[in-house]
Amino acid sequence: MARGAHGSLGRTSWIGPAAELGLIYGVAPVLIAFERVWFARLIIPLLLLVAGCCLLVLVRDPAFDRARLGLGGGLGAGLRRPLLVFVIAGSVLTVAVAALLPEQLLALPRQRPGLWLLILILYPVLSVYPQELIFRTYLFHRSRGLLRHPGLQVVASAVAFGLAHLLLANWIAPALCTLGGLLFARTYQRTGSTLAACLEHALWGDLVFTIGLGRFFYGGAIS
Repeated sequence: MARGAHGSLGRTSWIGPAAELGLIYGVAPVLIAFERVWFARLIIPLLLLVAGCCLLVLVRDPAFDRARLGLGGGLGAGLRRPLLVFVIAGSVLTVAVAALLPEQLLALPRQRPGLWLLILILYPVLSVYPQELIFRTYLFHRSRGLLRHPGLQVVASAVAFGLAHLLLANWIAPALCTLGGLLFARTYQRTGSTLAACLEHALWGDLVFTIGLGRFFYGGAIS
């Protein structure tokens, strides 16, 4: 009887984690999107609160390797491919903005250089690290028993990251964030380093605000 009960528990032990992840990364972003105007004022405080809760769960879990919160397995060679992708794809994105939205190209540094510099400095700290903690470090750790194939974790992380940006009430943010999520998740997977994913994320985020797409990625985009 005990053996059968143990086997049954093993087969159903995925239900709790699946419900947890589905609520955090699926249900919550969709519900927030319906109340986007109200939540737009609280994006950063809400992000920091959720990241703080995720961090607390992680550090209290003896199965979690705390080295992943920093350099993990190290940076070095793990960043060569992300940096190469950034140079090539970032150049393509910049050319696309110049061709399709010429009036927006470099609008922020030209018109509000002080705000632009402030974003370059604060964005990685107040936005990037909390997001990487939530959508990479926490998601990868908590889903390890559900999504056993590494590729599934990368896809799940990217989709969750895109869904979270439904709040911004435009299609550009979720689309680009899903693509970016694939890159950041792959970097985290390869390096085991939250900071490595943060560096890549920060490069892309600062580029987006610099070349003129920032208006699609902040709460002020919500009318």
